[in-house]
Amino acid sequence: MSKIRFATVWLAGCSGCHMSFLDMDEWLIELAQKVDVVFSPVGCDLKEYPDNVDVCLVEGAIANEENLELALELRKKTKVVISFGDCAVTANVPGMRNMLKGSDPVLRRAYIELGDGTPQLPDEPGIVPSLLDKVVPLHQVIPVDIFMPGCPPDAHRIRATLEPLLNGEHPLMEGRAMIKFG
Repeated sequence: MSKIRFATVWLAGCSGCHMSFLDMDEWLIELAQKVDVVFSPVGCDLKEYPDNVDVCLVEGAIANEENLELALELRKKTKVVISFGDCAVTANVPGMRNMLKGSDPVLRRAYIELGDGTPQLPDEPGIVPSLLDKVVPLHQVIPVDIFMPGCPPDAHRIRATLEPLLNGEHPLMEGRAMIKFG
């Protein structure tokens, strides 16, 4: 049996979901025997999202142009996209900046009002990816196949979501253990 081409992506979030993924401890060894990690901020150092990915865990909300471009690209190249954690499912904490109503007020608050020393807006392209006016959850940008809430989802939920996929089955995303937020 060929290995599943597996990816994880980290968008606008805190990396807590990826840390929880690493909490699967010994099961990671078993997982490694069944998947090829083809893209991940914790599993490899590739910069380009590859073609023909079977399963991708996507952590974080869509907050800037870089997030949006990667989300669109990974959807085109991935069979099963999993919205991984509350930020991806609901926009959660990154979405709190929506209260400021647009990217300009966010930048002014961060760089001018709260700036130390020499407050100024960044004006060099590439320093800060262009912010979207509103932070949105993943499913508002691309179709999502599986929603895995949690802040972060615990290791048991992550395993219970991935294990059936490794066997060619769809995970049962029902009951408190699998769908509780927070």
